[in-house]
Amino acid sequence: MEFDFLKPLEAEILQLIKNCSSQQLGSKVVFHTAQDFPDLDKIKIAIIGVLDNRGEINPTAEVDLAAIRRELYALFPGNWDASIADLGNILPGNSLSDTHFALKKVVSSLIKKKIIPIVIGGSQDLTYALYRGYDDLEQMVNLVSIDSKFDFGKESDAVSASSYLTKIIIDEPNNLFNFANVGYQTYYNSQEEIDLIDKLFFEAYRLGEISNTIALAEPVFRDADMVSLDLTAVKSSDSANFTSFEPNGFNGKEICALSRYAGISDKVSLLGIFNHNNTAQESVLIAQIIWYFIEGYHYRSNEYPFGSRENYIKYIIPLEEELVFYKSNKTDRWWIEIPFLSTANNKLKKSTLLPCSYEEYLGACNHEIPERWWKAQRKNIL
Repeated sequence: MEFDFLKPLEAEILQLIKNCSSQQLGSKVVFHTAQDFPDLDKIKIAIIGVLDNRGEINPTAEVDLAAIRRELYALFPGNWDASIADLGNILPGNSLSDTHFALKKVVSSLIKKKIIPIVIGGSQDLTYALYRGYDDLEQMVNLVSIDSKFDFGKESDAVSASSYLTKIIIDEPNNLFNFANVGYQTYYNSQEEIDLIDKLFFEAYRLGEISNTIALAEPVFRDADMVSLDLTAVKSSDSANFTSFEPNGFNGKEICALSRYAGISDKVSLLGIFNHNNTAQESVLIAQIIWYFIEGYHYRSNEYPFGSRENYIKYIIPLEEELVFYKSNKTDRWWIEIPFLSTANNKLKKSTLLPCSYEEYLGACNHEIPERWWKAQRKNIL
């Protein structure tokens, strides 16, 4: 059984959790112990640790997630009603590919059960295993990465934290419909890589662009299936990561806002948090990132793709190619329609709605075609 890969939490962690007050999160989560495994039929969110960082160039001796759990379960939840479970850890396999296989199986089973996994790693190459977890679900996948780098590598490279994206793009089956990077820093990426993102009709948003207007990221997360967070995207003064010093990056408030956007998205079904530096200080930040994701989840509005278009106001803009926008009566959020194109290579089976912003609607009124819509159209027909 897939969940045999999961090892129960250590006794000392469980003892600390027992000391939580009845109001703290630790008293409201069910745990995988040596004696008991949570009833997954009652669970909506599952936390999983992966104790393998061999995908790093210079991996540390071990991955320690105990401090993250101590900090997380000492926090006080909001007005939450979804049941949360901590399913324990996946231990390193004999090889990195063994760990990937175990993680893929666990994640795939959870998503099939409509449970959202929050995976704490480990090195970011584990994103590849998370992506492969969608293989059996017969759907195209939209991946959003919060990262200062694109993590391209050579085709011949083994999958690693710095090359996993290449493997996702080239390996079969290819279920990737869109990739979006949030927070890249230009000096960490070659011009060739930046051009490749554009050539593949993927999306990339610079750190300064998002920091200046954090709301720009909301439609990007609204269209994501999975989100991968590289903690080196946070500046060291906020993360206490002085092993690989990062003078620039998101601050603590911004990274928590992005996590909340991911949680509030009706479509996001998986979150991965990677490249933890094992410091007590960063554990506090990770706990709060997870808290904000769960908080966002509890404010999901269950709009598209679940709601009916009857609950939207439709706006038609007659340009050279007619653009159709929808505005939600419930949340005032905006979408733009990607029409179904009857071509042999069409990746979409029907017309679909692409999240967008009110500013993009205003731009279309001024004859500016939204770039995200144009890229989605190009991917759809190539």
